[in-house]
Amino acid sequence: MTRQLQGKATWPQTTYTQGDFVLYRDAGRFWQGQPNHTFVARVERAWRHAGSGKVLCDLIELSANRHVGGVDPDYLRLLPPADAMADIDTAPLAEPDAGAMSPAAAAWLRRHLAQDSSNLPAERD
Repeated sequence: MTRQLQGKATWPQTTYTQGDFVLYRDAGRFWQGQPNHTFVARVERAWRHAGSGKVLCDLIELSANRHVGGVDPDYLRLLPPADAMADIDTAPLAEPDAGAMSPAAAAWLRRHLAQDSSNLPAERD
């Protein structure tokens, strides 16, 4: 389903579930020009408000381990796992210089080499 704004399609409506990583913007802080209005969080739960019937989310702000309750999903954006893992998934495994890899990709490779080198993924083009 796509939301409509003045007859124009905007962003796809997303259903959030426990454990999803999201980017949250506190609209009140944003419009008042206050700092720290946008941060990464993990969805703790999604629930339907009994009075309005609107779906709301409870979040845990990752940097401060702070609970933020009753968030309108319109102010959330899903952070897909593929984006977080892109540097590892595209690491140049055939490159002899580990410095050409991002630190995350090199750490992943070292861990898996230490465990069992027969389980390494096939090289990607």
